[in-house]
Amino acid sequence: MDGDPAVEPQLDTFSLILPLPYRVALILVLGIWAWGVNLHYLAFRRIDVPALIKYPSRSSPTLPSHHLSVYRIATLATIPLVISLLLFWTITRGQASLVLAWDLLPQSYLFLLVLFFLLPLQFLSRSGRYRFLSTLKRVSTGGIAEAQDGKFGDILLADVLTSYAKVLGDLFVTGCMFFSSKYSSTDKPDRGCGGAYMAPLIISIPSLIRLRQCLIEYYRVRTGNQKNAGAGSSGWGGQHLANALKYSSAFPVIILSALQRGYDPTKIGMSETGLFRLWLFAVFLNSFYSFYWDVAKDWDLTLFASSSERNDPEHPWGLRRHTHFHTKEMYYGAIVIDLMLRCTWSFKLSPHLDHFNDLEGGIFIMEILEVLRRWMWIFFRVETEWVRTNRGPAPDDILLGDYSGKIDED
Repeated sequence: MDGDPAVEPQLDTFSLILPLPYRVALILVLGIWAWGVNLHYLAFRRIDVPALIKYPSRSSPTLPSHHLSVYRIATLATIPLVISLLLFWTITRGQASLVLAWDLLPQSYLFLLVLFFLLPLQFLSRSGRYRFLSTLKRVSTGGIAEAQDGKFGDILLADVLTSYAKVLGDLFVTGCMFFSSKYSSTDKPDRGCGGAYMAPLIISIPSLIRLRQCLIEYYRVRTGNQKNAGAGSSGWGGQHLANALKYSSAFPVIILSALQRGYDPTKIGMSETGLFRLWLFAVFLNSFYSFYWDVAKDWDLTLFASSSERNDPEHPWGLRRHTHFHTKEMYYGAIVIDLMLRCTWSFKLSPHLDHFNDLEGGIFIMEILEVLRRWMWIFFRVETEWVRTNRGPAPDDILLGDYSGKIDED
C-alpha cells in the first residue's frame, strides 16, 4: 500500500490532515459538547430538561449538575482525541504513504470512544451512560416509551440520530475499509465499501426509526379511541401519519443520491440530467416539508398558521403567545438559520459550488452544519415542550399522554 502511485494522488490535502476516522470522531465528540451546552443554557433559563425526559433527579445537592457531568464526559473524550491527532500528525508529517500506513491510530480512538460509553466506571457518570444506552437500545429498533416513562427523551434521541445519519454512514465506511484487505481506513473514502447500497441503508436507519415511532404513536391513539368508544382528546392520530410521511420523504433522496453516485445508464434507464431533476424534486420536498414541521409543529410557531393566528396582537408576528425565551429575535433567527441549513443542497445549483458536496472537506462541513442545526433545534424543541407542559398544549398538538396531570405530546 505504501508508495502506491495509483492510490496516493487520491488523497487531497484535507484528507492528509484529517482522514475520515478522525472526522467521524470529531463530530461525535462535538455532539457531546453540544448536548452539554443545551443542558447548560436551558438550566440557566430555568427549564428542567431532566424532568421532561424523565431522567432521575440528583439524589444529593452536592452532586454536580447534569450539564457539568456532560462537560466532564466531553472533556474525557476530547483529551485522548487531541493526543491521538497530535501523534498522528507528528508521525505522518502530511505524507500520503504514512497516512495510509497509520490507520490503526484513528481506528483505535474510535474503539476507545465506544468503550468510553460502555465501561461501567463510576467516575464516568455510570448511571447517565446506562440510561443513555438503555434508551438507545429501545430507540434503535424503532421503539418508543410511554409518556410517563420518558417518551420525549426517546423522540429527542431519535431525531438527533437523523442528523447523524451521514456520520453513521461514514462510521460504517471507515470500519469497512479498515477490515478490508483492499483499503486503509485513512485512504480516500470508498462509500461503496460493503456494496453500493450498504452505506445508504445505514443512512436510512434513523429515518426508519422515526417512521416506526410515528406509526406506533398512531396505533396508540387508535387503540385509545377504540377503548373510549370514539375519538379522544388526541383526535384520530392524523398528525402522526403526517409526521411519518415527513420521515418517509427522506428515502427517495437517499436512494436517488446513491443512484447518482454510481450512475450507470444501462441499469437505471434514465439520463443523468433526468436523475438529477428527480433528485432535486425529492430533496426540495423533503427539505421544505421538514422546515414546515420544525417551525409549525416542533416549535408551535404560527408562521404557517392562518392570518388571524399569525397576526394575533397578543404575540409577536408569526410566533406564539407563550414563550420562554424572551427575545423574539432568537425565534426569527432560528427560523432563518433552520431554513438555510435545510437547503444546503442548493449548492449543487450554483455553477461555482456544484462540486462542493463532492469534496471530502465539503462533506465534512455539511455534516457539522447539520449537527449544529440540530443543536439549535433542540433549544427550541425543549422550550416548546416546557411551555406546553406548564401552559397547556397548542390547539392542534399531537396529544400523546399525561405529564404531571397535563398533556404531553410529540
